[in-house]
Amino acid sequence: MSYDIVADIQRLKKEKNAVILAHYYEDGDIQDVADYVGDSFYLAKMGQQVQQDVILLAGVVFMAESVKILNPTKTVLVPDMEASCSLVKGAPYDKYLAWRRQHPDGIAVTYINSSAEVKSISDVIITSSNAQQIVESIPQDRKILFGPDQHLGRWLSKKLNRQFEYWNGACEVHVLFNAKRLVELIAQHPDAVVIAHPECDESVLQYASVIGSTSRLLEEVEKNPAKKFIVATETGIFHQMQKKRPDVELIQAPVLDSGCSCNNCPYMKMNSMEKIKHALETFKPQVHLNEELRLKAKTSLDRMMDITSGKEVSWPKEFTV
Repeated sequence: MSYDIVADIQRLKKEKNAVILAHYYEDGDIQDVADYVGDSFYLAKMGQQVQQDVILLAGVVFMAESVKILNPTKTVLVPDMEASCSLVKGAPYDKYLAWRRQHPDGIAVTYINSSAEVKSISDVIITSSNAQQIVESIPQDRKILFGPDQHLGRWLSKKLNRQFEYWNGACEVHVLFNAKRLVELIAQHPDAVVIAHPECDESVLQYASVIGSTSRLLEEVEKNPAKKFIVATETGIFHQMQKKRPDVELIQAPVLDSGCSCNNCPYMKMNSMEKIKHALETFKPQVHLNEELRLKAKTSLDRMMDITSGKEVSWPKEFTV
């Protein structure tokens, strides 16, 4: 990456009183120019706390929406408004609402990979890093509706011995990791530690020594003395893993088609340094939310923040929308 564009972005951050938040799945040069790099939960927390007037979220749009919901007075920018998510696209508001209405007594636990509209009809938002803590806070006698990622839900259900009603959604990247080829790879590298994101299919997760959020997987690479890891998640995280442990060998878990780079999120990779510079120069694209929608969506995000900070929360007895 040329020095000039990095220097331009650093200059624009100062001129515009802006801060850049970047997800682990972004390209390395974007992570390096960011002020804060992390998973979706960390980015939501930092987006709520930062003092700058302008927040540029280099990730996908639902993450920027979450920041705007939690910190509405800030100008929230994204490099590309088309950077969506297969989970968001697979859980349209009208269908999610109909599903909720089928189970009015259930508590809707919704993954942060969802639209602001879907968050507005959810009871609590979770991320892969705080999902267990939040589900454990829900009374045992309450039915749980879990969406939109069924694989994360099934992993949690099994781990916590709780029955869920699932929305039939999946991450188009994580679902492509292939168990048969993974077994072959493990045989070739018996000294490797297998780590995986819970959005992967159960057939892949069964071979993982560690299952967790991107931040949890990064922590494992940093602290585990092993010298080789097979990693079943999006390739962007390799940048931070290699910075933490330049001595380790990182092997991408395989997908079925060996000629396909399907383990790159096509939406995350839509962002670029040029688009970040343009957004800071023009304040476009900018995230705008209707205030009524923002307040409705804020309820479920606030519950997430309250539970993870140790506060008591109350749960609605019935869904009435």
